[in-house]
Amino acid sequence: MSRPTALVPRHCIAIGGRGPEDVVADARGRVLTGVEDGRILRLDGLTDPESARVETLAETGGRPLGLELLPDGALLVCDAERGLLRVDLTDGTVRILADSVAGEKLRFCSNVVALSDGSVYFTVSSRRYPLEQWIGDLVEHIGTGRLLRLAPGSDTPEVLLEGLQFANGLAPSRDESFLVVAETGACRLTRYRLTGPKAGRAEPFAEHLPGMPDNIWRGGPDGPIWVSLAGPRVPALDLLHRSAPFVRRAAARVTVRAPFRPMGAIGVLAFDDDGETVHHLARRRSGFRFVTSVCEASGHLVLGSLWEQGIALCEPPATK
Repeated sequence: MSRPTALVPRHCIAIGGRGPEDVVADARGRVLTGVEDGRILRLDGLTDPESARVETLAETGGRPLGLELLPDGALLVCDAERGLLRVDLTDGTVRILADSVAGEKLRFCSNVVALSDGSVYFTVSSRRYPLEQWIGDLVEHIGTGRLLRLAPGSDTPEVLLEGLQFANGLAPSRDESFLVVAETGACRLTRYRLTGPKAGRAEPFAEHLPGMPDNIWRGGPDGPIWVSLAGPRVPALDLLHRSAPFVRRAAARVTVRAPFRPMGAIGVLAFDDDGETVHHLARRRSGFRFVTSVCEASGHLVLGSLWEQGIALCEPPATK
């Protein structure tokens, strides 16, 4: 992978809530995000960050993570506690679309996309560890992540892929012939074929990433696939993943009880549909940490974080 260029910060905007885990942009350049207390927020006026406005649109009653705007203006929400939700942004009404699969409660929905045929695809990061113990899944490396599909008009999800290493962000290809799935625990992106002779198969899309991929965002079919890197690769963790299961399990038990503080290194990547790197931006020491999402809005590269109490606005990369 090519050497990164600088990820240059412009502003940080406090949002009155902790942990804007995912950020998505609407057609008017407004940014939507969900925070720790269950609120869905919208930030407007990013062209003048000093006077940006934050409004509460809804409360999920859980912990919102991945978001997806629908053509009708509604919002799909992956809630780590309540499952897959649909939120009416005009009146704040929240409806559960799915909260279980094959009789098992959806305990850690992570990210979601909706395709033009009405199908909704979403990920479950872990079947063993809840959100508050997410680091245990990365340490134990158990591969219980899933990719699921909710057909139009259905309330029963089907499992498409299992055994993913902390399944996370999702994005469609330009022609919707495949999905790109982030596997945070494996530092890779996986392609899942939706059409053609390889439909239903998974294969590598981008491997050996310089960090742990989290949420993925694509602003439109002609834009790149943006990938946030929640943290750099950790050589000790890579080594641990090659050890025996009982060793990883013991390490996970210790890790989930230890205080967590994110590293200062942050980064984002952008790919084309062939898996080629379009942009690689990084910063070795950043005051804004644990970047779990990225999108483009109002001339900025916008960063979200499960850790911070606001969003960061950065210089967009030069067009290639």
